[in-house]
Amino acid sequence: MTIAIASDHAGFRYKTLIAEHLARLGHTVVDLGTDSEQPVDYPKFIRPAAEAVADGTCDVGIVLGGSGNGEAIVANKVRGIRCGVCWDVESARLARAHNNANVISIGQRMMPPETAIQIVDTWLNTPFEAGRHQQRIEQIEQP
Repeated sequence: MTIAIASDHAGFRYKTLIAEHLARLGHTVVDLGTDSEQPVDYPKFIRPAAEAVADGTCDVGIVLGGSGNGEAIVANKVRGIRCGVCWDVESARLARAHNNANVISIGQRMMPPETAIQIVDTWLNTPFEAGRHQQRIEQIEQP
């Protein structure tokens, strides 16, 4: 699987840990920045990650920041993106199972690194349930 990943300075440390974890699992990781903990404006990095998913360059995306909220807002501005803020394993499972989220957002300041890795693994390994949820996805995608 090809996975876009991006963060601002407040999510940089977890972005690095998650990217390494994904590479160890055999995924192709497309790191769209940032490359340090120097303060940056997150839209400059998050939007390209969301666009890479929307245009099919990457299969899914993971964006990170301090809380993950602003990053999710930016990602969801890109047509075709369904980005969920995930704060625990259950929110990650539901983001995929019910919302078929193609991007998730994680807040580095909100959890320990082990939880962030568990969130990513849960989201990647949970199938979309479709069924009654499919019509809602179709409604979301209407212009």
